[in-house]
Amino acid sequence: MGVMQQNRRNSILLGADNNALVWLIVINAVVFVLISFIKIIYVLTDAGGLPQFYAQVLDWFTLPAQAGKLFTRPWTTFTYMFTHESIWGLISTLLWLWGFGYILQDLAGNKKIIPIYIYGGLAGAIFFVLPFYAFPALRAHIDTVHPMIGGGAAVMAIAVATTAFAPRYRLLPMLHGGIPLWVLTLVFVAFDYATVASADAGTAVAHLAGAGVGYLYVKQLQKGSDPGAWMINLAHWINDLCNPDKKYNKPSIKQQIFYKATKKPYEKVSRFSQQRLDEILDKINEDGYSSLSSDEKDFLKKASKEDF
Repeated sequence: MGVMQQNRRNSILLGADNNALVWLIVINAVVFVLISFIKIIYVLTDAGGLPQFYAQVLDWFTLPAQAGKLFTRPWTTFTYMFTHESIWGLISTLLWLWGFGYILQDLAGNKKIIPIYIYGGLAGAIFFVLPFYAFPALRAHIDTVHPMIGGGAAVMAIAVATTAFAPRYRLLPMLHGGIPLWVLTLVFVAFDYATVASADAGTAVAHLAGAGVGYLYVKQLQKGSDPGAWMINLAHWINDLCNPDKKYNKPSIKQQIFYKATKKPYEKVSRFSQQRLDEILDKINEDGYSSLSSDEKDFLKKASKEDF
């Protein structure tokens, strides 16, 4: 494996800088730990047990189907997609999120996965509530519907977006040419709908809406428009606001002029610039391999055969 490929893999997987996939996994895990800790307190103390825990804590994070209740806690359209009560529900979400998110982030860069996750979750929230008011037969049973919880719709958006972005992508290419990505997607969809089959119609429609958002997002990317660019710009603005000295940390032009000899005499120098390699790897990490020009791809191909 060449130096370029090793650096790229480490950068995406470990993502020392702003790895969006890692952030999503960490947020889901932290929220689960906090809710579980509070749940244990309710069970082991005189706080009221599980009924009070659901009413006083969990209901404020999960998405209710009743519009009147939703209007009193609108933030649940966002918090529900990061909330899990069951450890198995969390593990399932994180495994599928990592599986599809790793591929998407490797191909499309760091800037797409969080917007797709959030858009998919928001679409799921809308279409979870909508069927109960669009169909009178469902509305008659709305009071018995359990709130929606978990990142199912959001992960569905990422799964479909990944498949639409790279329909010819293959897993484990060393096994007779590899397994097409769409096969994994079908397995995920079958597993997901088998899980929600016993739930209400709103949950199934919500996951379908998440899939639709993932597909439409990629189609917009292919047309040259990025619906999630404003989220990234907002995040950068907040980051700069919280770190006012960050923008001034870059070295000045004078500091970048190498007027002092620092290399040893007769030291072997690579034909390829390490600085340019780093810049291209950063570009891959941010925008994906497909964003490179033909010259940059040619540079990486040659650099992968060079020992730095």
